[in-house]
Amino acid sequence: MLFNSIEYLFFLPIVFILYWTVINHKIKYQNLLILTSSYVFYGWWDYRFLSLIFLSTIVDYIIGINISKQNSKNKRRLLLWCSLVFNLGVLACFKYFNFFVHSWVDLLSNFGYKINSLWTLNVILPVGISFYTFQTMSYTIDIYRKKLKPTNDFISFASFVSFFPQLVAGPIERATNLLPQITRIRVFNYKQAVQGLRLIIWGMFKKVVVADSLAPIVDKIFAGYHDFGAATLWLGVIYFAFQIYCDFSGYSDIAIGTSKLFGFELMSNFKFPYFSRNIGEFWRRWHISLSTWFRDYVYIPLGGSKEGKWKSIRNIFIIFIISGFWHGANWTFIFWGFFHSILFLPSFIFNTNRIYITNNIGENKVLPTIKEFLQISATFLSVTIGWVFFRSETIKDSFDYLNRLFEINFDLLYYNKLVLIFFLIVIEWKTKNDEREIYNNLNLRRVIDFILLFLIISYFGNNKPFIYFNF
Repeated sequence: MLFNSIEYLFFLPIVFILYWTVINHKIKYQNLLILTSSYVFYGWWDYRFLSLIFLSTIVDYIIGINISKQNSKNKRRLLLWCSLVFNLGVLACFKYFNFFVHSWVDLLSNFGYKINSLWTLNVILPVGISFYTFQTMSYTIDIYRKKLKPTNDFISFASFVSFFPQLVAGPIERATNLLPQITRIRVFNYKQAVQGLRLIIWGMFKKVVVADSLAPIVDKIFAGYHDFGAATLWLGVIYFAFQIYCDFSGYSDIAIGTSKLFGFELMSNFKFPYFSRNIGEFWRRWHISLSTWFRDYVYIPLGGSKEGKWKSIRNIFIIFIISGFWHGANWTFIFWGFFHSILFLPSFIFNTNRIYITNNIGENKVLPTIKEFLQISATFLSVTIGWVFFRSETIKDSFDYLNRLFEINFDLLYYNKLVLIFFLIVIEWKTKNDEREIYNNLNLRRVIDFILLFLIISYFGNNKPFIYFNF
């Protein structure tokens, strides 16, 4: 089920009313309603997907309990590996098997070996599989590390795995944050619910008005990039930068807002990444739940930055390349991850990657300083060039597109959507120091609420899937 669909407009109020009126304060039945609603929500695409998420839930539920019972470190490690092999095996089978087969065939053909018959899997990629497998893996890893005690309540654990607001595109929640909220009594909080509704409206604006209106233009420009001049191609990649940001962060806003309606607080997944002053800051602001997941469960176990500069650089390349591969089974995503590792290296080598951890951009200022503006522009330009690899069908298309960006041809088409981007930037700059509260001035808030609702209703009806459903 899509957030931006008529079905969801009926689904959410029904679940909300049942949750807070019919079974209010009865935590067991509230969780059962969450689980049932989540399975309806997820099965709306294809009911066959439910068997996979149910199997993943059972496996990690059983393994989590058994890890905590073992005193032997070897047995604990063996059980952990069972969880990792199962989850990564499912991912490999559904998401990467055909990619590996085709890549192997292409490699052999370069050496003169031609394979006429090719066996691949004719399967549909289950929606959100990369998200909930990472979520369940973090559960068993945290139990293994003794940072978390397993739950014996299967309904609560299944609700954690399948929690419908963030199920298919994140944030990738940790059991240490979400599971305790599921297992304790929740009381309706009016202020929290109002904040949630505002986040839903803002997320809908990003998705329905900005991302979905940019999508057909981006598709047309990237599909026929040979037919356009440099100026239009630059506009195409800038539009994609805002399309993917508004699509993905819009989903996160709706997910966080919807969770608030039911008394849950999810982690922030985006913190105005296009206001970043270097690549290090960008990755602390973009897809935070995935970045921190790789940091905690891959980068640090590899040694992080504590085993010398060269090993640290190796770990950086590994993390970014794996991150690229997580996004999709295509060499373009792998190269995109590699490209970002190259962008990140200078700030890491010269120890500037963490200088903006506590220093917020343009804090208490109407506009950024000239230095900040130049830093933001340079970072955005670097990230935008990287998006060419992310969006293109092949590596060759990526480099062809980039080459044409610097041709002397200044035709400019499709510039009418720039006003939406400008409006988005103004609102986000105004609220950059508090991403949970869209705007604080009451009168301004009412005006903006009216404008947002008017635009959402005007643009509603396309029902375009979220980009990250494919990942």
